Amino acid sequence: MCKEMKNDTSMAKFVLLGLSNHTDTNLILFVVFLCIYIITVLGNFLIIIVINVSRALHMPMYFFLRNLSFLEVCYTSVTLPKMLASLLSEDKTISFAGCAVQMYFFLFFAVTECFLLASMAYDRYSAICNPLHYTTIMNKRVCIQLAMSSWICGILVALEHTSFVFTLPFCGSHVINHFFCEIQPVLKLVCRDTYWNEIQIIVAAAFVLMMPFMLILVSYICIISTILKMQSAEGRRRAFSTCSSHLIVVTLFYGSALIMYVFSPDVNKLLSLLYSVVTPILNPIIYSLRNKEVKDALRKSGMKFRGEGTWLR
Repeated sequence: MCKEMKNDTSMAKFVLLGLSNHTDTNLILFVVFLCIYIITVLGNFLIIIVINVSRALHMPMYFFLRNLSFLEVCYTSVTLPKMLASLLSEDKTISFAGCAVQMYFFLFFAVTECFLLASMAYDRYSAICNPLHYTTIMNKRVCIQLAMSSWICGILVALEHTSFVFTLPFCGSHVINHFFCEIQPVLKLVCRDTYWNEIQIIVAAAFVLMMPFMLILVSYICIISTILKMQSAEGRRRAFSTCSSHLIVVTLFYGSALIMYVFSPDVNKLLSLLYSVVTPILNPIIYSLRNKEVKDALRKSGMKFRGEGTWLR
């Protein structure tokens, strides 16, 4: 009979396997991910600062982008600092309470990003499909309500999922085959049969993912239909360029999240790296290099762009 782990924050611990058990590989990974973390934080804070100081960027689109950049900094900070510490230390443990907190904030920021991306899609729909009423539809009050709703949805969903997982009894091996406390690897450590628990979580996760995804999909169907009806080629190009950055970010985020549950645990780790580490570092690059207003604001702030993809001080 397996002995259940008491859900006691002072006694219970988990072990995170991480990405590699080789010391030399861990050192290389530490340098790589430390650089990624620094660039992610600096890049996203740069976007926030530029939007705050530039009068030209005080529009709904950039209000949501500022929220997204702040969210990406928080999102990355949930997993990367602990992973970096584990790469340099032989102690791979994380406390029961620490694991619960990490899972909560990871879900909180991930769900918030889902709904925030849907809000940004609605903003692009309003700008392209209803340009004459855009300032009325997307006024300051509506923007704040959409952003607050995204954060509130993140809080509620994360609280429900985390409390559901960590009220289950744990026993046997305490080793989590991942680099952070994600739901599926943690559920494998539960004493009893978790089949129905996993079904409930997958259904809930699918609902949380698919509801904003369907809003994004419907928005872009309307956007593409409106763009194709435009007679001017220049008008079509400009309309599409205003939403291309958002579309790339949505594809990266949802693409990796939706296919993650299909593959084996080791592949899941790589996919988790994609949407929890790689996507946050790409977002400021995508939005700054593909957005004329952001490039102009950066240039005025002392950053000079050379060509399409290189910036120099």
